Amino acid sequence: MTDNKLNKQTTSPYLGINYLRKILTAPVYDVAIETDLSWLGKLSSELGNDIYLKREDQQPVHSFKLRGAYNKLAQLSEKRRKQGVIAASAGNHAQGLALAAKTLGVTATIVMPITTPEIKVDNVKRFGANVVLTGSSFSEASESAMIMAKEQQLTIIPPYDDSDVIAGQGTVAKELLQQLPTADVVFVPVGGGGLLAGMAVYLKQLCPEIKIIGVEAEDSACLAAAMDAGEPVDLDHVGLFADGVAVKRIGSKTFALIEKYCDQVITVTSDEMCGAIKDIFEHTRVIAEPSGALSLAGLIKYCQTSKGGEKLAAILSGANMNFHSLRYVSERCELGEQKEAVLSVEIPEQKGSFRRFCQILGGLAITEFNYRYADNQKANIFVGVKLTNGQQQLDELVTELTSKDYKVTDFTDNELAKLHVRFMIGGKNTAPMDERLFSFEFPEYPGALEKFLDTLGENWNISLFHYRNHGAAFGQVLAGIEVPDNKQNGLFEHLDDLGYQYQEETNNPAYQAFLSKM
Repeated sequence: MTDNKLNKQTTSPYLGINYLRKILTAPVYDVAIETDLSWLGKLSSELGNDIYLKREDQQPVHSFKLRGAYNKLAQLSEKRRKQGVIAASAGNHAQGLALAAKTLGVTATIVMPITTPEIKVDNVKRFGANVVLTGSSFSEASESAMIMAKEQQLTIIPPYDDSDVIAGQGTVAKELLQQLPTADVVFVPVGGGGLLAGMAVYLKQLCPEIKIIGVEAEDSACLAAAMDAGEPVDLDHVGLFADGVAVKRIGSKTFALIEKYCDQVITVTSDEMCGAIKDIFEHTRVIAEPSGALSLAGLIKYCQTSKGGEKLAAILSGANMNFHSLRYVSERCELGEQKEAVLSVEIPEQKGSFRRFCQILGGLAITEFNYRYADNQKANIFVGVKLTNGQQQLDELVTELTSKDYKVTDFTDNELAKLHVRFMIGGKNTAPMDERLFSFEFPEYPGALEKFLDTLGENWNISLFHYRNHGAAFGQVLAGIEVPDNKQNGLFEHLDDLGYQYQEETNNPAYQAFLSKM
């Protein structure tokens, strides 16, 4: 969590009033609707604050992106509208632009990576846009869009870093202020920064006492990186789960506004987003997408250390969830709410060990239990336990187990353990080999996994392999590779040539506990 006040000195004093005028006159209601502000009673009681949710899932495209796209198109000259527009997007901007263009009678072309889920491609086509599938990543699709724009004289419609787009998104703040003029804190999700910039510039000029907090995914925190550097910078890598905010670089226009008008930035984990998705569903019966639940996750995190008694509003920015991702959300939401923990516990390999271990849990519900015989002396178990009192209860359990001479490792925050190892408990490798472990991400398109295996398998012996698809645009692979010390340099050169994002996990304690012979 970043708690320092942002630098307020870099933006022209005339910039704010110009944006205020643009927001007040934006014609977004030709196609968008004024969305509800829902009070979350149960969550308000639990957190000791009045919690409100601004329901942008109610838009015709189930996302706020329609506002900015339409406002941008509405400001174009008649000549540029007739020539047509283009954008590179695999998400909500694509659908928003497609509907905006259809409403105004503008021909729109959307360039999408070939990894884009079919449901999103079909939705864009349904709104009348031309879809071009090219490239295995967003950057490749974006390059193609720029080439097509130049060749066909099409106008590029940016997803966030544009004054008209920012003003369109700012209309969310106009509605919110009318619905809850006494708000104390407003939480806004951050990807490229269009929504946060537009809302912050509006709210701070009319009600400067309202605190504005941006919320980022921990593994895509391009705003926090820009704050540290004093200017927009590129992230080396962005996370895959919250694809709606998976942006490597904050916009320059959006950063100038955020730097001046935003008070604080909070980052949250994927598990915390999953917990917020569950909370939203329980209150509204709406299934938010991960980026759509981002701001509520930040609100919940804020409440853990706040004074209480405040009126807090979060933006449910979108609900275009890929159905197959729900499995992942279901697995992780209890962890995000601190209602479950996963542990590695070493127990004696003897009769009655399981029963004695369960007795020590003192009635705590076991949510998961994985075990495989290793040797005659000891066994490692991977166990999930349900918590009713969060971290305090977990700390007490670990202390109790340790006092009874159990070796315990908390894997609740270990991504390798939660993503791969929990599904692989099968005993350590006892064969003599020089094994190193790597996690990979690769674009999820037909033949991608086969290509990965073919390329890797022809050069090195694979000693361990685990892959699960969660409906995302990228696959997650865990692979053990046999490599003698004198061939390590060649291996890393080969991995770099593969072109996939990878990370070595050989020293990860989850691997050491359950899968390594060490």
